[in-house]
Amino acid sequence: MLPSASRPLLWRLTPLCAALLFGAPAHALELQPQIITANPLGSQLAAPASVLEGDALTLQQQGSLGETLNKQPGVSSSYFGPGASRPIIRGLDGDRIRILRNGVGALDASSLSYDHAVPLDPVNVERIEIVRGPAALLYGGNAIGGVVNSFDNRIPTAAIDGIQGAGELRYGGADTTRSSAGKLEAGNGTFALHLDANSRQFNDLKIPGFARSRHAPASDDGNGKKGRLGNSDGRQDGGAVGGAYTWDDGYAGLSYSNYDANYGSPAEDSVRIGMKQDHYAFASQLRNLDGPFSSVKLDAAYTDYEHREIEDGEVGTIFKNKGYEARIEARHQPLGPVEGVVGAQFSRSEFSALGEEAFVPQTDTNSAALFVLEELQASERLKLSLGARLEHTRIAPDSQGNERFARADQASRFNAASLSSGAVYSLTPVWSLAATLGYTERAPTFYELYANGAHVATGTYEVGDAGLNKEKAVSSDLALRFDNGVHKGSVGLFYSHFSHYIGLLGTGRNLNDEGEEDADGIPEYGYSGVRARFSGIEAQDRWTLGENAYGKFALELSGDYTRAKNLDNGQALPRIAPLRLNSGLLWELERWQARIDVEHASSQHRVPANESATDGYTTLGASAGYRFDIGASQWLAFVKGENLTNQTVRYASSILRDIAPAQGRGVEVGLRTTF
Repeated sequence: MLPSASRPLLWRLTPLCAALLFGAPAHALELQPQIITANPLGSQLAAPASVLEGDALTLQQQGSLGETLNKQPGVSSSYFGPGASRPIIRGLDGDRIRILRNGVGALDASSLSYDHAVPLDPVNVERIEIVRGPAALLYGGNAIGGVVNSFDNRIPTAAIDGIQGAGELRYGGADTTRSSAGKLEAGNGTFALHLDANSRQFNDLKIPGFARSRHAPASDDGNGKKGRLGNSDGRQDGGAVGGAYTWDDGYAGLSYSNYDANYGSPAEDSVRIGMKQDHYAFASQLRNLDGPFSSVKLDAAYTDYEHREIEDGEVGTIFKNKGYEARIEARHQPLGPVEGVVGAQFSRSEFSALGEEAFVPQTDTNSAALFVLEELQASERLKLSLGARLEHTRIAPDSQGNERFARADQASRFNAASLSSGAVYSLTPVWSLAATLGYTERAPTFYELYANGAHVATGTYEVGDAGLNKEKAVSSDLALRFDNGVHKGSVGLFYSHFSHYIGLLGTGRNLNDEGEEDADGIPEYGYSGVRARFSGIEAQDRWTLGENAYGKFALELSGDYTRAKNLDNGQALPRIAPLRLNSGLLWELERWQARIDVEHASSQHRVPANESATDGYTTLGASAGYRFDIGASQWLAFVKGENLTNQTVRYASSILRDIAPAQGRGVEVGLRTTF
């Protein structure tokens, strides 16, 4: 339950609040301590963070990263149908959200456009950490909105003795998913080997009614086919091999992974996207060292990514992105009550878009950064943190003679700085206060600078601004946390003021393929810098109701609300999720577990003048699972239902909200084993 001090505000927001505050997906009722590896010092983060793992991750899992995390506090989805969605944190999306794989970025094109999927199937992931608010200090200016870090153990970091593994099958849902995955790990206590593979196919998504809303522009096929989201089917396959040498004071290892996908774009009936990625990684850590540093950690990855936008069977544009990222962290020996890390990060990206429909030029991006993070145990109750980061970025475009990008022949250079401070103060053994204050700068990306052309898959004409300056923000968080054994949760406020926010904003004009104004053309969206303000509230609680002869019971509650305003024109910023309230009632008895979820999202009428509002909705979900053993293996059989009342759901955070609603009623069954 939320602390009494917060009740009046939330209760005024909606009368449904008491019944419609959310919890995470089903999992065992016994909570385990959580350590957020986003802090290399291993202590409690001042910034708000969430972890999704175990049964909760299994039952929340969707085919895309954005939809998998969509019900986490403060996280919404850029939803572009079942084939593609990226997480949005507190209304910030695109390049402001850093998506990491085992702590290192994997190059793709998902931040470039909403139709570009993150090349990751969550079925391969063992743990996902979400840090809400600026995490730019450790991971770069493009973590100004937050970090999503997934862990897959493809490079084992601890000794494995013997053979262990996992497997999963699932079928059903509103898109009739057929998914299979398996993992095998073996070792002799020193050498460890990891193998995994997965395959997923899905049909066109079932939806209530017609795909197109009353706000959608006129279409030759009217409202489209009733009950189905056209051209939303697809497949994705992947696999990996990795290995490591481990010893008492460290590890070193390598891995290779492959991802291959093909899915349709609901924005265009004739457009499909074929995607593939090869990813090579190295990771090592040395611990318990003598000298000035007690441990040193090195992570590096090289990625070769390509995707093709195919229209009517012919390739229109080929996007390629290859390059590397490497980072090293060194933890110094304690200096009295002060502990800390220093580090460096380097990356290079070589991006190209080939074809007549390319809307961005070929671009090389190089960056280098130094960072430091220090923590001071000021007293038994108070821990302080302070850090800084300096980053240099060089963006070098090449128009290759294309007149559309004639202005993109001169390199741009940016020096960005970030400062961050935090404090965690224990008021009592039950209550604590956490606060952060930071200043962050982000260099604009190549597409924000140089985009100029029609993007067929999204049905928009995008225009960059080569004169853009750095994005700059001052951000703060204040949260009251509590844990008395019965209730565990937090209530927090956040605020970010951007003196220069780079937004993809509708201009109100329609352009043809040549960039000329045409009433029958596609809408123009331009990247421009404005002053902006983001603020909101997040709350969550896990209430252990008790245990009797009928089992253990718990109630999980949460809610989030974000307001974002363009301070230059006084209008709301686009694609901001509305007030969301969720609840989950959990039950567990011996080998059985179940839950019922209710999610409520308010209508969103705070939109720019040229965008449409979205209606509110309330959905019902349920799941049940049964655990059993066969020999030395553990099994979980589960069934889950989503949107059981078949409500029409249109995400305010989706650019396709008027032509691509979220799923209708769906029931999925699955079987998972570990050994």
